Amino acid sequence: MNDPSEVVTISPKYQVVIPKRTRRALGLKPGQKMRVFAFDNRIELVPVRPLKELRGFLAGIDTSVEREEDRI
Repeated sequence: MNDPSEVVTISPKYQVVIPKRTRRALGLKPGQKMRVFAFDNRIELVPVRPLKELRGFLAGIDTSVEREEDRI
């Protein structure tokens, strides 16, 4: 299946079921928080990741940047 999109239905309670393929691909779990964004004519759901998952994500970046004199 080359098309990554799937059609879902909004329930009378305004709920949708995220398709299994998408849940597995993103590693989503029941009860997980999602951030909701509305853009023009679409909705975007972004998983909220626990802080412990973010630990170390900047490891290895170069922090030796020149500072402006008034910032030293």
